[in-house]
Amino acid sequence: MTRAWLGWGAAGLGAVAVVATALSFVRAKQWWIRVWDFPRVQLFVAAALALAAFSWGDRHAGVVHVGGQALLGAVLLIQGAAIWRYTRLAPREVERSDRADPARRIALLESNVLQTNRDADRLAAVARGADADVMVFVETDAWWQERLDAAFAASHPHGLRCALPNTYGMLLYSRLPLEDARIDFLLQDDIPSMQARVVLRSGDRVWLNCVHPRPPAPGESDESLARDAELLVVGKRVCDAPLPAIVLGDLNDVAWSHTTRLFQKTSQLLDPRKGRGFYSTFHARYPGLRWPLDHVFFSKQFRLVSMERLDYVGSDHFPVCVVLSLEPDAAARQEAPAADAADHQEAQETLAEASTEVPAEGGKG
Repeated sequence: MTRAWLGWGAAGLGAVAVVATALSFVRAKQWWIRVWDFPRVQLFVAAALALAAFSWGDRHAGVVHVGGQALLGAVLLIQGAAIWRYTRLAPREVERSDRADPARRIALLESNVLQTNRDADRLAAVARGADADVMVFVETDAWWQERLDAAFAASHPHGLRCALPNTYGMLLYSRLPLEDARIDFLLQDDIPSMQARVVLRSGDRVWLNCVHPRPPAPGESDESLARDAELLVVGKRVCDAPLPAIVLGDLNDVAWSHTTRLFQKTSQLLDPRKGRGFYSTFHARYPGLRWPLDHVFFSKQFRLVSMERLDYVGSDHFPVCVVLSLEPDAAARQEAPAADAADHQEAQETLAEASTEVPAEGGKG
């Protein structure tokens, strides 16, 4: 009886893993399909547990049992292939910096504060401990701006403010001077992004882009089109830019999704997590259900000094802090992903579709 129940449990768990994995191959943009891009680690674990349970379960099914094992083996291979680049088993995409020139370094902190979170003191304490040069806070309304201004306006006098009540507000604080700092609304007039040239202590300029696109989720958007298109707009903007570029923010997408991989190819930016770990930032309260939604991508002229997921701040996201070193010789040693003809075609089609179908004012996509 125990083996029989174990077999049924394995079948149920395995069926979820198999169906979810199959749906992740569908290129449709509906949220209930795209959501299966996120839990690839969890699906890998589910398939492994189901496969192990099959070894002890009821084996009288014969062909069905063997077929189930084969499908679960395929799930393990597919999900493992998707996530392995973000484990320490894979080669690093970004080299570690061994130079100690603070004038050419930039420390960046990004945090989704959760608009309804009211533990501003805890967030401020964690952010002060990180001692970042540039800090970007998203999901910030007027309440958050008042408290973060009080905490950081003096120490980080340069910046941009776009507090909004719709969970897409964005606040930028910098102790380094900013040039041509501006707020953009790339696709929808209630979803801001920010860009600025940051002047390093050495006098070098780097181009900072901050984004927080609308996710494909119930109550937000029925499809991923708006998110996908906004990321591609930014990717095409920074590709071949005359200055070293940085893109950071809550992208509402995971590192291993097709969309983020296309963004990386289009932008030709590097991902410091490859070969180092997931650095999962969401959901901060549920250890078993976490994936990397908060990102920092940058040009190949940078090497990585450090990357850290910071402590809990009362939000559903952990903050992330990255320290980069601008080293022009790194460009010859680091290889950025590159888009081929099919990638460029897909990007163009997505942007064309978004230009006609994404509503200018939020709401369902």
